[in-house]
Amino acid sequence: MAPHTTIAGLPEEVARNLREHRVTRSMRRPSRVYTDTTDFTSIDYGDVIAVEDRFFLVTSYTKEGRFGVDEQIKPWVPKAVDLVTMTNYILKLEFRETFDMRLGQFSVTCYRSPDKEARILELVQGRPHFMQGETLVDAAGNLVRVLVPVSGNRLDKIIHSDSSHRDYFFNELPRIFNQFLGCLEGIGFLHRHGFRHGDIRRDHIFVDRDTGLYYWIDFDYDFYLPEKPFALDLFELGNILIYLTARGDYHPREIMADPTMGNAVLRSLGPADFSLLSQNRVVNLQKLFPYIPDSLNNILLHFSTGADVFYESVEEILTDVRQALKQWPG
Repeated sequence: MAPHTTIAGLPEEVARNLREHRVTRSMRRPSRVYTDTTDFTSIDYGDVIAVEDRFFLVTSYTKEGRFGVDEQIKPWVPKAVDLVTMTNYILKLEFRETFDMRLGQFSVTCYRSPDKEARILELVQGRPHFMQGETLVDAAGNLVRVLVPVSGNRLDKIIHSDSSHRDYFFNELPRIFNQFLGCLEGIGFLHRHGFRHGDIRRDHIFVDRDTGLYYWIDFDYDFYLPEKPFALDLFELGNILIYLTARGDYHPREIMADPTMGNAVLRSLGPADFSLLSQNRVVNLQKLFPYIPDSLNNILLHFSTGADVFYESVEEILTDVRQALKQWPG
């Protein structure tokens, strides 16, 4: 079977909606209909993905970039509209990659698993704090995940304001942490069912603009670390706690650029004050912001190179964060 066909065989309603859509009205070539998404790089703006009697018009593409790196288009994650209901979705097509990273003494193999993401989407159906979606199968057996976008913005985009860090810490962070508790509970739910999120990052939490609820997105990464099967998720949760507490990442360059810190603070830092996962990131934030209480700072130090004791479960982190909230200075 050819990977794509013409639009001639489309149902009448689908063909009409395709013709009338702003995307296809502006095109100088006819749309192609893809029933096989294996070669996703050939699928372009204005094409149609036909899967299990559903028809999705590709309207644009999502972008992603590691922090400090220009955003890159992800051709395997198009934005699309259902040509019957005219509902907007995000599609994730099958894309597999593998890479290694370091976690202290361990080398961790990370890889994309569309199958694992499909199982998580089924598991979290109807649960808060998780992006919702379903999985369809194309004519070649590829998994097409149909995701409902969260109407809102990334967590790391909404916590920044003109307020000082002190004002942020005392007046805004307790509310943010209370909402983040739901995200921690969600990862605990995955772990109890034998799943890892696999790619916990601050830009993988979206905040619903209407409800204020926090939602995890992007479940297709997994990792192989049989010695400590959930360790990478736990350390990445630590990264988010550190980022939220500091309202940013603090490396030596940020410290030197901050007129309230500079050389004196930098000289006070030793190797044990930095992150085990991201080794030039400061974890001992109490040295930067002395008003951070021990109850919170001690949580962060579990993720440092100087730690003797590490968290073994999300429940342990939850217990400590809840206790820190009860003892919040005010």
